[in-house]
Amino acid sequence: MGDDSEWMKLPIDQKCEHKIWKARLNGYEEALKLFQKIEDEKSPEWGKYLGLIKKFVTDSNAVAQLKGLEAAFAFIENAHVAGKTTGEVVSGVVGKVFNQPKARAKELGTDICLMYIEIEKAEVVQDELIKGLDNKNPKIVVACIETLRKALCEFGSKIITLKPVVKVLPKLFESREKAVRDEAKLLAVEIYRWIRDALRTPLQNINSVQLKELEEEWVKLPTAAPKQTRFLRSQQDLKAKFEQQQAAGGDEADGDDDEVEAAPVDPYELLEAVEILSKLPKDFYEKIVKPKTRERRLWGLGSSAKKGNSTSWILGNGISCVSKVIGKDANVMLVAMAAKCLAGLATGLRKKFGTYAGHVVPTILEKFKEKKPQVVQALQEAIDAVFLTTTLQNISEDVLSVMDNKNPSIKQQASLFLARSFRHCTPSMLPKSVLKPFCAAFLKQVNDSAPEVRDAAFEALGTAMKVVGEKAVNPFLADVDKLKLDKIKECADKVELVGKKGGGGGEKKEKPAAKAPPPVEAPAKPSGPPKKAAPAKAAGPPKKGKPASAPSTKSKKASDTKEIVETELSPDVCEEKAAAVLPASCMQLLDSGNWKERLASMEEFQRAVEQMDKSEMPCQALVKMLAKKPGWKETNFQVMQMKLHIVGLIAQKGSFSKTSALVVLDGLVDKIGDVKCGSNAKEALTAIGEACSLPWTAEQVVSMAFTQKNPKNQAETLNWLANAMKEFGFAGINVKAFINNVKTALGATNPAVRTSAITLLGVMYLYMGAPLRMFFEDEKPALLSQIDAEFEKMQGQSPPAPIRGTKKAGAEEEGDAAEEEEVDGGAGDIMDLLPRANISDKITLDMVSKISDKNWKIRKEGLDEVAAVISEAKFIQANIGELPMALKGRLNDSNKLLVQQALNILQQIATAMGPSLKQHVKTLGIPVITVLGDSKPNVRAAALSTLNAWVEQTGMKEWLEGEDLSEELKKENPFLRQEMLGWLAEKLPTMHTVPADLMLCVPHLYTCLEDRSGDVRKKAQDALPTFMMHLGYEKMSKATGKLKPASKDQVVGMLEKARAVMPAKPAAPAKAAVSKPPASSAPAAKPASGSCTFPLTTANMTTTSWLGVAGKKPPVKAGAKDEEDKSGPIFILVPNGKEQRIKEEKTLKILKWNFNTPRDEYVEQLKTQMSTCLAKWLQDELFHFDFQRHVKAIGAMIERMEAECEAVIGCLDLILKWFTLRFFDTNTSVLMKALEFLKLLFTMLSRKNYQLNDYEASSFIPYLILKVGESKDVVRKDVRAILTMLCKVYAASKVFPFLMEGTKSKNSKQRSECLEELGCLIENFGMNVCQPTPAKALKEIAVHIGDRDTTVRNASLNTVLAAYNACGDQVFKLIGNLSEKEMSMLEERIKRSAKKTPAASAKQERPQREHPTNPSATFLRKPVQEEVPNKLRIMYRTYRIQARAQHAHLEQLAPSIPKEFQLDLDVFENNHTCASDIPDLVQHKLEEVLEPVMIPERKMSSVSPHFDDIHNSTASTINFVISQVASGDINTSIQALAQIDEVLRQVDKAEAMSGHIDQFLIATFMQLRLIYNTHMADDRLDNKDIFKLYSCIIGNMLSLFSMESLAREASMGVLKDLMHGLITLMLDSRVEDIEDGQQLIRSVNLLVVRVLEKSDQSNVLSALLVLLQDSLISTAGSPMFSELVMKCLWRMIRFLPQTINSINLDRILLDVHNFMKVFPKEKLKQLKSDVPHRTLKTLLHTLCRLTGAKILDHMSMIENRNESELEAHLRRVVKHSANLSGLKSEKSTEKGALRSDDKVIKAKVSDILSEIFKKIGSKENTKEGLTELYEYKQKYSDADLEPFLRNTSQFFQSYVERGLRMIESEREGKGRIQTSTVIPQHSTDSYLPSSSAVPISSNGEDLNAAAYYERLKILRQRRGLENSTPEEDRPPFSSLRPSVASSTDMLHSKLSQLKESREHFQQEQSHSHSPTRSSSPASNLDDLKKRLERIKSNRQ
Repeated sequence: MGDDSEWMKLPIDQKCEHKIWKARLNGYEEALKLFQKIEDEKSPEWGKYLGLIKKFVTDSNAVAQLKGLEAAFAFIENAHVAGKTTGEVVSGVVGKVFNQPKARAKELGTDICLMYIEIEKAEVVQDELIKGLDNKNPKIVVACIETLRKALCEFGSKIITLKPVVKVLPKLFESREKAVRDEAKLLAVEIYRWIRDALRTPLQNINSVQLKELEEEWVKLPTAAPKQTRFLRSQQDLKAKFEQQQAAGGDEADGDDDEVEAAPVDPYELLEAVEILSKLPKDFYEKIVKPKTRERRLWGLGSSAKKGNSTSWILGNGISCVSKVIGKDANVMLVAMAAKCLAGLATGLRKKFGTYAGHVVPTILEKFKEKKPQVVQALQEAIDAVFLTTTLQNISEDVLSVMDNKNPSIKQQASLFLARSFRHCTPSMLPKSVLKPFCAAFLKQVNDSAPEVRDAAFEALGTAMKVVGEKAVNPFLADVDKLKLDKIKECADKVELVGKKGGGGGEKKEKPAAKAPPPVEAPAKPSGPPKKAAPAKAAGPPKKGKPASAPSTKSKKASDTKEIVETELSPDVCEEKAAAVLPASCMQLLDSGNWKERLASMEEFQRAVEQMDKSEMPCQALVKMLAKKPGWKETNFQVMQMKLHIVGLIAQKGSFSKTSALVVLDGLVDKIGDVKCGSNAKEALTAIGEACSLPWTAEQVVSMAFTQKNPKNQAETLNWLANAMKEFGFAGINVKAFINNVKTALGATNPAVRTSAITLLGVMYLYMGAPLRMFFEDEKPALLSQIDAEFEKMQGQSPPAPIRGTKKAGAEEEGDAAEEEEVDGGAGDIMDLLPRANISDKITLDMVSKISDKNWKIRKEGLDEVAAVISEAKFIQANIGELPMALKGRLNDSNKLLVQQALNILQQIATAMGPSLKQHVKTLGIPVITVLGDSKPNVRAAALSTLNAWVEQTGMKEWLEGEDLSEELKKENPFLRQEMLGWLAEKLPTMHTVPADLMLCVPHLYTCLEDRSGDVRKKAQDALPTFMMHLGYEKMSKATGKLKPASKDQVVGMLEKARAVMPAKPAAPAKAAVSKPPASSAPAAKPASGSCTFPLTTANMTTTSWLGVAGKKPPVKAGAKDEEDKSGPIFILVPNGKEQRIKEEKTLKILKWNFNTPRDEYVEQLKTQMSTCLAKWLQDELFHFDFQRHVKAIGAMIERMEAECEAVIGCLDLILKWFTLRFFDTNTSVLMKALEFLKLLFTMLSRKNYQLNDYEASSFIPYLILKVGESKDVVRKDVRAILTMLCKVYAASKVFPFLMEGTKSKNSKQRSECLEELGCLIENFGMNVCQPTPAKALKEIAVHIGDRDTTVRNASLNTVLAAYNACGDQVFKLIGNLSEKEMSMLEERIKRSAKKTPAASAKQERPQREHPTNPSATFLRKPVQEEVPNKLRIMYRTYRIQARAQHAHLEQLAPSIPKEFQLDLDVFENNHTCASDIPDLVQHKLEEVLEPVMIPERKMSSVSPHFDDIHNSTASTINFVISQVASGDINTSIQALAQIDEVLRQVDKAEAMSGHIDQFLIATFMQLRLIYNTHMADDRLDNKDIFKLYSCIIGNMLSLFSMESLAREASMGVLKDLMHGLITLMLDSRVEDIEDGQQLIRSVNLLVVRVLEKSDQSNVLSALLVLLQDSLISTAGSPMFSELVMKCLWRMIRFLPQTINSINLDRILLDVHNFMKVFPKEKLKQLKSDVPHRTLKTLLHTLCRLTGAKILDHMSMIENRNESELEAHLRRVVKHSANLSGLKSEKSTEKGALRSDDKVIKAKVSDILSEIFKKIGSKENTKEGLTELYEYKQKYSDADLEPFLRNTSQFFQSYVERGLRMIESEREGKGRIQTSTVIPQHSTDSYLPSSSAVPISSNGEDLNAAAYYERLKILRQRRGLENSTPEEDRPPFSSLRPSVASSTDMLHSKLSQLKESREHFQQEQSHSHSPTRSSSPASNLDDLKKRLERIKSNRQ
């Protein structure tokens, strides 16, 4: 205790240092109390403890340390001097506190760190914490990270410097400690909150899993910017504001100021500086001076500079070197590169580069004299980068010194540089002192002679004005005239400043505005967008199900998309289909002679139709049955009535197509005037109208009625149509089509027809209104008065609601979409229907010059002529040539009569031109307003009526846009002001939205309120409320701010008054009316539900225009709806516009159209350029972000292209540029639509003989060539078609270099397509097309012969081959040296092509290149068929018929004479002018196959009934035809295939092919190989011929493989080769390029499935296994090949349960064994894909599952089982399945016991039958076996032979059946049957049946193969094939498996046999035994002599 008393007495500071911990604890407690008591932060007391605070926190005793930490915290919080202790204390906290187990200690440690930050010591704290991150103790690291995170969270990224933290983050993520990694993750999330994406770059190299986790966390973060929640001592004002904000409920508005200042973090700041000097080579400074190495050195410097945030290590030496290169080097490429280096250095060094800016800027400015665009661009980038490192003041002298340089390019670029620089400035950075000298320099340039210099000066002045405001710039512009001032202001309006800071919340407000435009078109028009959006939204849902191209324009198209398309059926097919659904009696009595029977038949017909389901009703077949004799000539009216009623029923109930309609319409129109049947005919027509759309039906019916002469029919047709229009509505009706017929009707002699026509016009008037009358103005007055009387009746009526037309179930969804589109697309605008004349060619130069003549009389004459032209045309197009400018001049004519006449003409133009008048508002409309200022009242009145006539057509929107109106109001003319204000006061209340530009008129309106003239003041006061209703009181009140105080008070008073009388805005009702039509789908046109239309009172109609009367879109005029905009021309012809653009691009005033991907500035530039050339609505669509709008716009352009071709050519460069932008889109539907347009465009251009200029070509062709490498075939095909057309409008020699450029692409498809195209150019245009020289071009082309890609190699070879064909052996000189391999490939290709007959190829000059007739053909694809595609089938049938017809004369001759070497005398006789043609191919008569062949008895006994030793004419003929299948000539092959197909298609004849199947298949796949390697590569062959050949081959195969008996004959080797050929064909990309290639591939797919199903299952499975093995071994093949082989195998495996019994397991296991030998399990697993391994495994598992343990008995054919893992694998699988099945077997034993007795009996039967079948299968006892089998069947008639025959081949089964029949007939005494019918005929090359054909004995053992071999040997000796070959040379016949490579060997043997058989055949023919074939040789010879004499006499 004594000790205690000692230290108790010590002062506090000493206690704190005491060695006894308790003393220290007590000291800390007292110090804590003391620190809390001291109020003065600057008290000297604090100084005592400065050195102790570190000890407070690092105390060794844990208890004392805790208290010490509390005391230290109090000290830091309160002491002024605490900051001095930061480093040591935080270091102590990190080292001694953060490792403590107590959480409280850590907490206090963190608080101390944060408190130090609060007292402004953030940097020191941060440094210490970052040092702590390197500590070995993970606890300390975790605590440091956590403290950093808290500090960042509370203080924000401004106070905590993130760069050092971000730098260590990746290292933390690599830590072994999970706690460290987790804490690092939290820190990364916190940092991301503050700097967002700037963090991604530094963390890009961390572990991908961690990065993914971080990404997930980052996504969850709120998007709102984080805010600082804890503040430094110096930020107490912010703290107060923050607390106040929190108290007010966190309202964000006040906090904006703070956030505005927080600029986003620059990722640059987070990068580490890179020291790049050391990376420069030592000899850099020496070599940069030497010309040869300069380029490399610069490159090195540039790449180094860009690598990162360069430090200031780069000194003046390096920069001055680069600067010298820029200034003095003659090589422009080096200058550009040096400029890039400079830009890189400036970007890397930033402000540190500023010191060198003064040296560099003058050099760059001087170098702007360079003309090369790439150099100028590089220099621009360099000087812009340099500017960002310095200030304007620093470089102003340098820039000013070049402003009066002689070179205009330097002046222009200097001004443009300043304009760009000003954008980065704020008003404070551009003080008057800086601005003044610049403005003086610009004003000089404004008057420069060079336009580019003037434009640049305007831009710079405009930018300066935008930055500092008009007030600051105006003093310097005092001497500038108004025109130039306007130009400067215009430039100022266009300028967009970089990151504009407007103080306060300026930046905040700008950002949403920038984001707004995509969804809403114009932020300035708040009430505008909802209207535009409404129809779009309404139309949204129904369109989902439609293809992308559906939202094309008119409703006609929309409804057509759903129409039923049907091909016309032949009468036989119709009868067949009708018979299937109608009763037989009905069909028989249809054409009965008795009317009662016909009536009964009709009643049955009607009943059948009423009960029929829609899906099964064959409409076309039924109506054709009704039209069958007597058809529509039916004399009995009852029968006729029934007929017509049935037609209506079918149309209502079935899927009635236009094809079906055309069958009946003629008959219906014929009966429409019938008294008894007319009503039925009308009902039927109405039903057809519902099924096929009224517009189409009406057009057909009316044209049919008027081709007849029956007036009754014509009258009734018109009556029906008038009624139908009321029922269906007017949607889609083609008025123009009817007008001519109606005019004919009006002129008819029959009064009923005239009356009907007038009634129809009355109904049309309901919908169309007044414009309808314009069509009939030239009719006779009497008739016109009748028409007017009818119209008068209709006046005031609204059209009835349609009750039909939308009820078709199939079209509901489509209907909605169509209606909505109609409202949206303005399809209902009647003005579009009027035929408009183009009068531009009638407005001659002579006429225009007359109007401008000095003599007023001549001027009047000119105006009279114009009036006459317009009167004559009635309706005119918008293009009126030079007339606008001429008329504009007459509006201020000194002769007031001429002014009035000009106004009358303008009024006339308004009526004649209609809505398309809009485009003339600015040029002609505004000058009319100027006339309102005339002093003469009558002139003003005329001007006002003209103005109103114009507004009626255009709406007010166009007039209010822009500054024109405000400029007029600004003029101090009292007449003008009063008339104009009166006019505005009248028009504004009718509008529900106005453009924002109306605000520009307000200052002038206020001036008018104080005008001298009382009339002006009165009118201004009247107009005030109408302005206010649109602009609002607040805006107008705010606008008074600029008035003088006295004026302001007066105006504000008037505003208050006006506010009281302000009319209600018509927005609400207008909106309802506008939004209703889309919602209810414009009821007048076509309501979806058939409910009544919206009410339209008469009162309402009086206020609307004629459209309102029509009951359709009443508020159109008032609202100036979008739909209305779409009338009028969409392409506007701007004279010399294109030339101006070319000039601007040359002078670099605008960006050159050259980019890899289009940047925003290119899009903006194009948008600006297009604004003058296109209708506004179209431009909006073209630059809309929604791709569907693009499709719609292209559709509109396609429609108008022909009509407006002049204007299209005028803006062709812009159109092509816009399409290049679409090539970078990913949307296929837009791309396809674009290509469709381009094809039509180039067709039109070539028709007009227009030639593209280089400017247009260079901005389009390179981007088109990019698409030639597109992965989609259909796109590539279209692009190639366009390239072909291009050569017609642009020199081929100029297209060539673009294609050469395309061959350098990385995309192999693009390379190959470009090379193909080059080949075509050389082929079509010769060697002169090669640019720059043939040698250079061919060298570059030949490089690709060694390309990795096969298609590129082939394309290159083909192109060189084309050159070879053009210039022969000279090619080898031109292409230079090739490697040996490449040269051999080329020589081989040339040799191959030489073998082909040039005659054929000369004729076929690539027809698809000649005439791409239907560019939109690609869109007309038929739906996919399930079976072989129809087109293929039809084509194939056609070829067969042609082949048959062509050689019909052969069939008329004696069937016995095959005509290999016979003259075709018929041809000579019939053709008197016979020229020496190439002889036709041999045609064989295959009908004789059916005839029984008389064969003499043979003396020697038959070896075996399995084989036929007879060699007769049939086999020889088939052999010969098969040999022709493999012919190199396409036509020969096609004819041979057609003959074989004739046999295969007839079941009774097909058997003749038995025995020839392998031979036929070999010939076929040889032909496939020939097509693949030769024909497809030969450009001279027509693709259509190749397609024909392919279709014939596939057709034949499908026929063959649909017959199982023949299909099973195909041997394994042949099947392997066949499958190889078919799969190769499926993968051949060239096939897809052939028209209908896709259909071909689908057919091949179907064929492969047939082959797999119908062939012998063992053979095909074996073939697939071997094929898979080969494809996996071969590295050259496509991986897709093996994939398809495996797909086939999987299909086989799936059907194994059904086919297992027919499979020879021994053989399959041998194949698997061989496979596993080559590919053991390990090797299989090493393959890229695991599918082969899985396939094999599944096959074996399935076999084991199906056969069980027996599978192990089937390995007899494997000689050495240890060579593969097969046996081991099988044992494993069997064992596994046995274990599984063990459980199941126990359950089944009980059931088994019951059946055992039956099995005993069955077993005996089985034994007997298996003995019999063994005999049949043996060589010696086959007859005996058949006899026993016959007797057994007689004895046990119910015996089942199926199990014994199932496993045998079709051949064996038919042999057994024939044998049994033969025994039966012998026993019945019928005598011996002809051998030929019993035994199948085999040619000499009969081969062993495959193992599946071998009968399998019942116990599963194969019969002895050696026996078969013996039999074959005997046969071969007999035929003379065996004599020369010694026995011992033969391979041992160890297995039944045929050789894999057998097919080619077989082919050789077959060809040699064929030769022999042909000789044999000749001999047989010479002395035929058959009586049927012999004929008198003498008579034959006489006949021949006579015919030859006749031919000779004809010749003479």
